[in-house]
Amino acid sequence: MSINFVTDKVKVRVNGRVATVEMNRPESLNALDVDMIKGLVSKLKEISESDDIDVVVLTGNGRAFSAGGDIKTMLSDLNESEFFPVMDCISELVVTLYSIPKLTISAVNGAAAGIGLSLALATDHIIADSKSKLAMNFIGIGLIPDGGAHYFLEKRLGELKAKQVIWDGKMMKAEEALEIGLIQEVSDNLKETLEARISDWLKRPVQAMIKTKKILADSNRPQLLKILELEKQGQLKMRRTFDHQEGIRAFIEKRPAKFIGK
Repeated sequence: MSINFVTDKVKVRVNGRVATVEMNRPESLNALDVDMIKGLVSKLKEISESDDIDVVVLTGNGRAFSAGGDIKTMLSDLNESEFFPVMDCISELVVTLYSIPKLTISAVNGAAAGIGLSLALATDHIIADSKSKLAMNFIGIGLIPDGGAHYFLEKRLGELKAKQVIWDGKMMKAEEALEIGLIQEVSDNLKETLEARISDWLKRPVQAMIKTKKILADSNRPQLLKILELEKQGQLKMRRTFDHQEGIRAFIEKRPAKFIGK
């Protein structure tokens, strides 16, 4: 994909050696649509080529980090020829974010749910506001996590806890997410804690830190790519199930879903 993709759904601010990448759909709680995904890929690739930037902060404009995937995309009856390119965009974003030769921090305010949480997990360090909520909540509409979530959750939590988080799909308070090892920090003042973390990192030999990151990312890349492909194929199958259609109907009608396991 071209790194020159232009959209106002992603904004970048550079302050010295730090670039802040802001998801900018506040009216939809920064739900990710295709334009935002492509915009994030474009901006991250631009940043990756800059020798002047060492730290990248991913955050959301307004009341949320990201509430997940755009509901219109979920509702659309995409066939394989339309569905796979969307999933491939997601995969490109996740791989780019995970392997970018910079230190990355997710500053989570409000909700980080679904693929929004997947993106946060792809960064090196997650700081969550004490009032934020996190959820891997695909199960509520009969889907599986995507955006590499199976990989990142298993890496952070281990297989058993990862399955529990995915199968429960519940909204977690920041302290609970910290307690199980999903995130690294919780703060009553997100801005101050973020600035302190950045200040600490910038006093360190950052290039050595980045080299360690790259060695691990390059080593893990085949497994991540395999997981992303399995998620893509699995998600297409789940979208065709009765339970997914029921989950979407229940979501729209604001009622509990009646799943039948089909």
